[in-house]
Amino acid sequence: MVFGPGLIVMEADNDAGAVSTYTQAGAQYGLHLLWVLLLLLPVCYFIQEMVARLEVATGKGHAAMIYERFGKWWGRFSLFDLLLVNFLTLVTEFAAISLATQQMGISPYLSVPIAAVALVIHVTSGSYRRWERITCVLCLIDIVWVFMASFSHASPSEVARHVLIPSVPAGGITTSLIFLVIAIVGTTIAPWQLFFQQSCVADKRLRFADLKWARLDTFIGSCFTILVAGAMMIVGNVSFTHGLQFADPAKMADAIRPFFTNDFVRNGILLMFCNAAVLGTTAISLSSAWAFSEVRGWKHGLDTKFKRAPGFYSIYAVCTLLAASLVLIPGAPLQLIILGVQVLAGIILPSAIIFLQLLLNDHQLLGDRWINRPWNNVINWTIIIVLFLLSLILAAQVLAPSLFPNN
Repeated sequence: MVFGPGLIVMEADNDAGAVSTYTQAGAQYGLHLLWVLLLLLPVCYFIQEMVARLEVATGKGHAAMIYERFGKWWGRFSLFDLLLVNFLTLVTEFAAISLATQQMGISPYLSVPIAAVALVIHVTSGSYRRWERITCVLCLIDIVWVFMASFSHASPSEVARHVLIPSVPAGGITTSLIFLVIAIVGTTIAPWQLFFQQSCVADKRLRFADLKWARLDTFIGSCFTILVAGAMMIVGNVSFTHGLQFADPAKMADAIRPFFTNDFVRNGILLMFCNAAVLGTTAISLSSAWAFSEVRGWKHGLDTKFKRAPGFYSIYAVCTLLAASLVLIPGAPLQLIILGVQVLAGIILPSAIIFLQLLLNDHQLLGDRWINRPWNNVINWTIIIVLFLLSLILAAQVLAPSLFPNN
């Protein structure tokens, strides 16, 4: 009964941007960055465990808690940043659907609208359980990445060595390597995840007795997500091994096609690229709808019919359909939007985690039972400081590339 939110919030973050980042890491540096993913496993778990614990203790969503405990100014700041970066990320998700279906010979003017309408229907059915079951199936379908990785002929001993032993590529530590590592960190932990899981757990009405199972759900989701991310990197390693160049994962699918005896990997990459975009879209749009509805005091929840929660469902539908429409505009500056998403995500992530950390140290709110322990705080503040520094470097690189040397 408890299973679901932890898996969904983790695996939905393996969205289109994540597929691009992980496959690029494999194509550019082979297996050398697999160890970064192993380090990120406990980071993912500890952050999302705090989110689940906060909801079980309060029964409220993340946006509502920020408004309640920090006031309207900080509440509006966090909500505006979330809605903006979420919407721009949605545009990149539909851009991925467009790229993948074009490689399949399907016009984006057909595939993108169909995907957008299907996603709206998926959420507006008025059943949380139905939405969760379908979404969990989409998450578990990502195991196909592991099968594709097994066809890539990567040596199991080499994979294990690069997972367990940190290594530096042959070119040494360069600027491009540093920023790709930062991009991996940024795409593995996203601001919307904090808002999504807390609202999702609240929608599911989990309570004190469910916390240990919610933690297990989150841990399983973290492990599965890192496993799939590693498989994406191993698939990208095929390009590295053969010295291939590609602009995006959809192009990579055709580039590596000659090195396999059948089209399973090529078609799998294209379909999984679409699946990643669909998962990202439904989770990100819902995090926006939940957050806005909580703050406005609107009726919300996936078990609520449309006529009882028109505002909640309208926010979801408008975000989804508008983002899809922008992708279909000829000459839309998608690359500029992608860069903007990187900067905004870099700005909002540390502040969002700081809000979470402060809430988990609020004795008046949580009492002695649910509050962070000293070891929690040491780990969490370390994570926050590291993420803050990495986010600053990434934002500076995107805004002023000339500040950094090329190697």
